[in-house]
Amino acid sequence: MNDISNEDKKPSCDSVINSVAYRDGKRLQEVTVEDISEVLKEPDTFVWLGLWQPEDAYMRSIQEEFGLHDLAIEDALTAHQRPKIEQYGESLFIVTHTAQKVNETIEYGETHLFLGKNFLITIRHGASSSYKQIRKHAEERPDMMSKGPAYALYCVLDSIVDNYLEILHRYTEEFDAIEKLMFQNTFNQQAVQQVYKLRRDLLSLRNAAVPMEDICNQLSHHYEELMPKSLRAYIRDVQDHANQVIRTTDDMREMLSNAMHVNLALVSVHQNEVVQRLAGWGAILAIPTVIFSLYGMNFKNMPELDDWWGYPVTLGVTVAGCAWLYWKLKKSGWL
Repeated sequence: MNDISNEDKKPSCDSVINSVAYRDGKRLQEVTVEDISEVLKEPDTFVWLGLWQPEDAYMRSIQEEFGLHDLAIEDALTAHQRPKIEQYGESLFIVTHTAQKVNETIEYGETHLFLGKNFLITIRHGASSSYKQIRKHAEERPDMMSKGPAYALYCVLDSIVDNYLEILHRYTEEFDAIEKLMFQNTFNQQAVQQVYKLRRDLLSLRNAAVPMEDICNQLSHHYEELMPKSLRAYIRDVQDHANQVIRTTDDMREMLSNAMHVNLALVSVHQNEVVQRLAGWGAILAIPTVIFSLYGMNFKNMPELDDWWGYPVTLGVTVAGCAWLYWKLKKSGWL
């Protein structure tokens, strides 16, 4: 999983990362914004435009070139949108949440996508890796790129979900380490805090994957004019991966919750064992305490005070009583 490239995220004056025309699955040339509308008129040609946090004025020019809806443009200009898929006329507007490793932490961003019959626009907001490698990989498959912008859309969605899976693998390693800490009979406050943090991180990842599954489900069953049947199996594969993320995060969160309960139970059992031992030794010490406290009273007519064997007999009875009680408690498991 690659970190964000500063070179990729630094926008040009128009916030354009890439603007390329394709025909019959092959890369033709880079296209300026002013020429996009003319290129779109050519048969068997589509444009893949990649943007990074574009400004309002630039998006208005994009709207004119591609004929996009006002509401979709307003959403695309603003981050923190909920993941969704909407159809506006002959194009789709899709919002997905992306997850990316940034400086050893996981941050979330958004990718907004416009899909038409002859164009794909990707707009990145916040934490998101460059789509340069995705484009390069897609261009290596001209037979698939010839199917149109829907294949490019699949490549982007597949990359986003693959990032989910890589992050999930990292969380799985953390889970294994935390699980070992939880199966101890001592309370570990740091481990409990790690459990809470991991559960929260898993929930964030799940919240990103759940809408992706729904988006893929709609793409694989609807929008036949934009999503060819030959690509629906690929979209279902992305859906399966998103579902895998959802199921795994659910299982891990439940197991973490169970691990916390097990840890609390182990701590309670250990505390009970300590209390039992203390109670057992307390009962043993009660015998000499009672006997010696009786002989510590200032009475003249105490039993065996004047007999030479009184002292050893008293000590013998005390030791025998303590030994017998120790044996009984040891046999019952209290000591």
